[in-house]
Amino acid sequence: MNTLKAGDKVPPFTVNDHLGNTQSLDKYKGSKVVVFFYPKANTPGCTAEACDLRDHYSELTKAGYVLLGVSADTVKAQKNFVDKFDFPFPLLADTEKEVINAFGVWGLKKFMGKEYDGIHRKTFIIDEEGIVERVIDKVKTKEHAAQILE
Repeated sequence: MNTLKAGDKVPPFTVNDHLGNTQSLDKYKGSKVVVFFYPKANTPGCTAEACDLRDHYSELTKAGYVLLGVSADTVKAQKNFVDKFDFPFPLLADTEKEVINAFGVWGLKKFMGKEYDGIHRKTFIIDEEGIVERVIDKVKTKEHAAQILE
């Protein structure tokens, strides 16, 4: 797993969001972008994380951030997740793992003694020019907005 790190240029990507609209980093050139990767829509940890970002959305946007959530869920699963919790930011349906692989967040995970491949919960803060400014490796799902704003 070759994860992007601070100073790396984010490779271009184009993928559909929960509404079926095309999303790419180019669309947000000139803005600071927070790309947060989560394992699966509608699971407890991912829900806590996305709800914390929703609850602090105005602070994040005031700080100049655009938020993009990414998982390998389908457009339908992402839309259900957005509708259920009223998220004000797009969730990308990266079913082909284009963005996931570009950022290097797919790899071996351990859970309850089992090993499997999956998405690592990581957040990337990207500057106005598409360069990774900071990576949050240890995401605190219930305090994620504070981690971004620190």
